[in-house]
Amino acid sequence: MRELTGKCALVTGGGSGMGAVIARALADAGATVVVAGRRMDALLEVAASSKDIVAMTADVTDEASLKALFDKIASEVGDLDIVIANAGAAESAPFRRTGLDLWRRMMDVNLTSVFMTFQQALAGGMAKRGEGRLVAIASTAGLKGYPYVSAYAAAKHGVIGLTRSLALELAETGITVNAVCPGFTLTPMLERSIENIMQKTGKSREEAAAALTAGNPQRRFVLPEEVAQSVLYLCGPNSGSMTGQALSVSGGEI
Repeated sequence: MRELTGKCALVTGGGSGMGAVIARALADAGATVVVAGRRMDALLEVAASSKDIVAMTADVTDEASLKALFDKIASEVGDLDIVIANAGAAESAPFRRTGLDLWRRMMDVNLTSVFMTFQQALAGGMAKRGEGRLVAIASTAGLKGYPYVSAYAAAKHGVIGLTRSLALELAETGITVNAVCPGFTLTPMLERSIENIMQKTGKSREEAAAALTAGNPQRRFVLPEEVAQSVLYLCGPNSGSMTGQALSVSGGEI
């Protein structure tokens, strides 16, 4: 069923990995989807997969760039009904070697970008209409701690706090605000994490992957398509009571 026919959606970080899969799922459900990111070549590749996907560049850590993106969407595509704040990045380091520069990078791309994206979505007319779906792609790192990623985990915890607070502010409107919290998911970001473990420990790829799946009761990586299906539900017509939630897609990881 094409339950999102007539809807307009934005997916930040939509040029690869989870963002690309989410964008295609939204388009398959009938939405017109804007994928945004810094690399136009990657965005165009995603857009080429569907006539309903449009590519636009933006830097989610730059307020002026985000405002220009939302203005361009409003003038060229239409009013946004769905905004998926997916853009993010992960860097690892022991806490004692986590410098302020790394801390700020993780906050800027994983937390401040969500704050600015949601602000622009509401300023762009969603608040005036009183209807829409805001979804942040967080992480199980926003629900629990992991070693060597304290800055990333702190940022993702912040995303969940932001989601829950904004959901309460908008509870009497038709706008819902939710977070999706995937466990380790088969994406290029995960591949970089596996390679990092291999380089630092000398483990084989199989051993490095096993170290990451050990915390998943299903003993496997999450599929990006599984995350996309959760996003589709939160954006669908029967999800109006789902707001302020941090939906864990993690094989039962606690």
